[in-house]
Amino acid sequence: MVDRFDIERLRAALYGIGQPPAGPGWNRSQLVDLLPDSEHLSPAAVLVGIVEREVPTVLLTRRTDSLATHAGQISFPGGRIDPGDIDAIAAALREADEEVGLGADFVSPLGYLDPFETISAYRVLPVVALVRPGFVLRPNPDEVAEAFEAPLSLFFDHSAHRVQHIEYRGLHREIHEFEFAGHRIWGATAAMLVNLRDRLEQIR
Repeated sequence: MVDRFDIERLRAALYGIGQPPAGPGWNRSQLVDLLPDSEHLSPAAVLVGIVEREVPTVLLTRRTDSLATHAGQISFPGGRIDPGDIDAIAAALREADEEVGLGADFVSPLGYLDPFETISAYRVLPVVALVRPGFVLRPNPDEVAEAFEAPLSLFFDHSAHRVQHIEYRGLHREIHEFEFAGHRIWGATAAMLVNLRDRLEQIR
């Protein structure tokens, strides 16, 4: 588990702030028949915010049921990288402020996970950051039904991680899933947390 004493291990598991990963998403092989070439995907970023509590947590949101895409799903704050964003970090911070009112002064970006491609044709850069306690969240009701924190340790517990193996259009595909407090955390969000776990486990 990540705590205040092994932040450098977490940092070592990530791509550095000034070195965002290039190339296709790590899950490209499972979507290659469904998406255009990676360079034609829309760029996006999410904030994987690790809250520095005695027991570290991950900040998550539940999207409103009225949204056109991914309604009701658990996600990280984030979205499309706009032309006015200088980089993925700026986009993730802006989206976190717009979606849940998390001010950038509470957030310390550490680096990036591997890029992830979504069925909705986005290439997402997950920005991992430490979040200092003391913030007061104000979810935007047009986008976010609720914001909550889940223990970071949950996503490092292999016994809590479920993988559904499906075949769709002749290709094998995996759907990652966790459960927490009645929430089903699955799809892209769960896969990014698995990527975080796997990268950390490679650091000894």
